Amino acid sequence: MEEILSIPHWVFTVNGRTVTLNAVTLAMSWLVMILLLALGVWTARRPGLVPSPFQAAVESVIEAFRDLVDESLGKLGPGYFAFIATLFLFILVSNWIGVVPLLQEPTRDLNTTLGLGLIGFVVAHVTALRVKGWKAYVKEYFQPFFFMFPLNVIGELAKVVSISFRLYGNIMGGAIIIAVVSRLVHYVLIPPFLYAFFGLFVGTVQAFVFAMLTLTYISVAIQE
Repeated sequence: MEEILSIPHWVFTVNGRTVTLNAVTLAMSWLVMILLLALGVWTARRPGLVPSPFQAAVESVIEAFRDLVDESLGKLGPGYFAFIATLFLFILVSNWIGVVPLLQEPTRDLNTTLGLGLIGFVVAHVTALRVKGWKAYVKEYFQPFFFMFPLNVIGELAKVVSISFRLYGNIMGGAIIIAVVSRLVHYVLIPPFLYAFFGLFVGTVQAFVFAMLTLTYISVAIQE
């Protein structure tokens, strides 16, 4: 369990205040971003009229997400497709990277998942303000009765907690199960299958669920 409990930090002082950063989370997050940029550049430089299996798979995923976003957001879809697709890809690679020995999922850190949840929250509400105007936006918090305002606010904030803890809980839970079982069987036979299940299968499902929930929150926020 040491690999889960021991968390290296970077500690430094800014204007007299101590700032503590999770070194592993930052390093892994940057690694994921570099991998995604490299993949994007490599894919863009080698397109073909007759697509390779990899190109065909990438194009299929892109088209599927484009259809989902357009169906949910209508005419606003093209403007949000890149955001939803990027969110999915970042979480997907972040979850998958834990399969590689000595690497750790950035999504194992609650700060990462909470940050991603807050990004979706801000995007959803800024979009609602743009589409509805501030008067209609504020009025919705007093529906169906004016004294429901506190509950409506709590309900919106609960969405951030729900979506963030769901992703964090699944990834951290998988890491704990793998660590415990690996100790019991002395790192033979079963752990590779657990890594494949939690890292690849569960990681893919959770990335898709997070992206779709964010898309749903935006769609619900702009409904009249």
